[in-house]
Amino acid sequence: MFQLTKNLKLLITAVMVFTSFGLQAQASETNNYQGHAPKYIFYFIGDGMGLSQANATEAYLGAMAKCNGIEKLAFSKFPNQGFYTTYATNRFITGSAAAGTALSTGHKTSINTIGMDANKQIPYKNIAEMARDKGYKVGIVSSVSIDHATPATFYAHQPTRNLYYKISLDLSKSGFNYFAGGGFKHPQGDGKINDKNTMANFGMGNSDQIKEKKTNSMDIAISKGYRIVNSLNDFRALKKGDDKIIAIAPDLAGGKALPYAIDQDSLVDISLGEFTQKGIELLDNPNGFFMMVEGGKIDWACHANDAATVVKEVLQFNNAVSKAIAFYSQHPNETLILVAGDHETGGMALGFSGSHYDSEFALLQYQNISYENFTKIMNTYRIDNRGHYKFQEALALAKTHFGLGDPAKGLELTKFEMQQMQDAFKQSMKKKPNKKNKDQYYLLYGSYDPFTTTLCHILSQKAGIGWTSFSHTATPIPVRAMGVGANLYNGFFDNTDIPKKLMKLIENKL
Repeated sequence: MFQLTKNLKLLITAVMVFTSFGLQAQASETNNYQGHAPKYIFYFIGDGMGLSQANATEAYLGAMAKCNGIEKLAFSKFPNQGFYTTYATNRFITGSAAAGTALSTGHKTSINTIGMDANKQIPYKNIAEMARDKGYKVGIVSSVSIDHATPATFYAHQPTRNLYYKISLDLSKSGFNYFAGGGFKHPQGDGKINDKNTMANFGMGNSDQIKEKKTNSMDIAISKGYRIVNSLNDFRALKKGDDKIIAIAPDLAGGKALPYAIDQDSLVDISLGEFTQKGIELLDNPNGFFMMVEGGKIDWACHANDAATVVKEVLQFNNAVSKAIAFYSQHPNETLILVAGDHETGGMALGFSGSHYDSEFALLQYQNISYENFTKIMNTYRIDNRGHYKFQEALALAKTHFGLGDPAKGLELTKFEMQQMQDAFKQSMKKKPNKKNKDQYYLLYGSYDPFTTTLCHILSQKAGIGWTSFSHTATPIPVRAMGVGANLYNGFFDNTDIPKKLMKLIENKL
């Protein structure tokens, strides 16, 4: 026993020494970097995207190609890869504002804080501002509202993410060259400020009414030299030389965000990839550029445990990364591409107890609508039928939009699943769902429509996907890198190290 304990102590000591040496080596490599600065920097952030979200998408692609395994996403092929921790100063499981601040400034902060210290007193300079001051042109792109937590951390400094109006004022103060994607959530002022997580932050529910309207922040941006573009034709007409552009998707969904990829119409909608490509065209110049691109709705779909929508969002994000890769192929000695995430959402697991060892990722193809749009269908059904609800009609909707109940697609429903759906349908048809046992209700449905959530869960489970949460998790997040200085991103570190390494790189810009 004594010898075993002694050997165990020696092993633990060896591991600690090795880990310490590895961390010191990583820090030394960063501090001693002598290479040239990248001229072109792409910083992609998949909000809510952990390893599982990317791997589930790769498994889906593999299943659709009928191969045994996966088909890698473009960013999974990057030669340099690492992992990092995500905790905030006051919570182990972080939020988008604290995580975004860590990824943009290299400093930890508290939950809901945008670009400031944990006590909400001291503003931190972020990597985008540093790039601007070094002569780079700067672009900020997101599939959610451009004043949302993650994009905000790259240009704003506010004590709470819910100060959307003040954040939008910071946007026009930044002097950045290109903002694109979603719109402004509160361009005429903020209502009651609530730092608790609200459905409004995920594009669901209604924002508070504004009692005292202020000068529209979009008008203020125009007065500072920005041009706002919100039509497909005007967007496509933008050309090299156009500067200080705010390009907003012509058809905004909930939360002033782009529609989910699964709901988009290529004839009227602008994809994240198109916003990224246009950014390349507008920002390219002899002094180089820095562009942050966020796939923000990966997070929202994970909050709702909607696996099919998650996969489509990751594919759209991957398409945006592919635009950067195409640019890299023309400028391989001048470009750096980083692909990161702020945190994982939903506790997405590639395996479910009810499916044992089986996986059928191809089943996700039969869902043709996001949870958001299906919820709208359910709300309309409840209002239009005024108490005359028929479960058979709900089953027909489930079959049409999720494929559930269709034996030809391998989506037969068990008695247990039928009962789950019937119980959820009864809850959905109530004007105010019975939350007498609110803990049990939340475990089943979160804050979402019960019937919609149940359909998402059943399809996920049949595909072999499990979910542990309607919130974020603390699992370490992967970073992938390619190009100038990419070797600095091999290893295991903290989220604050991602921008610190990048800051070290651009310090060398002449």
